[in-house]
Amino acid sequence: MTTQPSPALSTEAPAEGAAQASKVPHRWRNLAVLTGVTVVDNTEAGLSATLFPTIAAALKLQSSHLGLLAALGKIIAVPAGPAWAWLAGKIGRRKALIATTLAGGVFGIAAGFSQDFVQLLILNTLMSASIIGGSPIANAIIADSFDDSQRGKAAGYFYGFMSLISSFIAPLIALFTGITDGWRFGMWTIGGICILAGLLVALLLKDPGVGASEKQLADLSARERLAPKVTVRSVASLFRIPSFSIMMLSRLLSGHLLITIFGIQFLVVERGFTNAVAAIVLVPFGLGYFAGTAGGGWLVSLLDRILPDRGRVAYLQGAQVLFAAVAFFATQFDYHNIGIYSAFWALIGFAQGANPPANRPIVAAVVLPELRGQAFAIFLTVFETIGWAVFSLGAGALASSLGIQAVFLWTLVILMLVNAAVLTALYFCYPRDVERVRDTLERRRQEALHQA
Repeated sequence: MTTQPSPALSTEAPAEGAAQASKVPHRWRNLAVLTGVTVVDNTEAGLSATLFPTIAAALKLQSSHLGLLAALGKIIAVPAGPAWAWLAGKIGRRKALIATTLAGGVFGIAAGFSQDFVQLLILNTLMSASIIGGSPIANAIIADSFDDSQRGKAAGYFYGFMSLISSFIAPLIALFTGITDGWRFGMWTIGGICILAGLLVALLLKDPGVGASEKQLADLSARERLAPKVTVRSVASLFRIPSFSIMMLSRLLSGHLLITIFGIQFLVVERGFTNAVAAIVLVPFGLGYFAGTAGGGWLVSLLDRILPDRGRVAYLQGAQVLFAAVAFFATQFDYHNIGIYSAFWALIGFAQGANPPANRPIVAAVVLPELRGQAFAIFLTVFETIGWAVFSLGAGALASSLGIQAVFLWTLVILMLVNAAVLTALYFCYPRDVERVRDTLERRRQEALHQA
């Protein structure tokens, strides 16, 4: 990682540093490149679900196989996500991102040659393990590229464009299902996209350095920021941060993750649409998700000014309630019309997209800069994965006896309301945790000034 020369230091720096923090070099180019990397992860996660009806017909599979395929693809993230974050600390975040995408491309292409479910399961799992590191590393770089007041907007654009692009890629890939062994071409396509994303990172990404966007540290060089070395003990200390622990629990209760796994299968099996017709809803879902993330980023910034340190909490809580309400009407009634489902999927996408502009900045605000890579790895690849795996395996098994509609009622509606109730605890601990991080960074600044 290259260190920028340190500008003249000033003991008045929080104000001066704030101006400099908002001007981290290459931040918008970084955001665009990182969006491309995460499109790969997002598309891969939904690809099996999109193509599964065709894969099931070719390999004689059932819904339970989809649950196993999706679950193992996520379970592997539990060790792989933190491992990639650790590797990024050793070889640099840029090199780690290149490695994740190129390895994922190789395994994705190999998965397209699978002759049975076991081969597909192994290769798809290896592809997931390879590219899962992109998301936590990307979120850490974004947190270092944008200061706290801008992270909601940055996260909104990041996740909005990611979902928008992948929502168009998935239906295009679904068109392969109309030809013999078309799902293989889908796997080969996603493998090629992985490799392309890796090349773009190599050519265009510029890592700003850990802590570059913090107003207390912005005018210090990377060496002067005095970030302690990341250890197992320091990573374990994340769970002593009350707000972080609540966010991890909330991730375990995030039933809305199930819609991307079983949404298409629900429309095919329970509502009688063909695979290609059902996949149409992915476009309005992506448009809705984009509106929720991009618009949500601006709304979070507004609420932060009106209700400092609590506005984003209220926003996140409201997003859970909104999702539950929309999901109830979208999944518990039969409308016999793909246009109506498309409208509901757009609203579901909007409600789900409302989350990243608040939950990512909340995590970043309560965690010290050097630990954010591991914090996001735990948040996005460990706890999200545990929840996703439980939902996938449980839903796959229960769907055979109860039906996907009944499973959706409990996970997309009831569990999301429970999630909203749990988030109430953030009103009490989040402001204290944010203040603790600010105080620590200010102490580091003063130490750097005395040593300069």
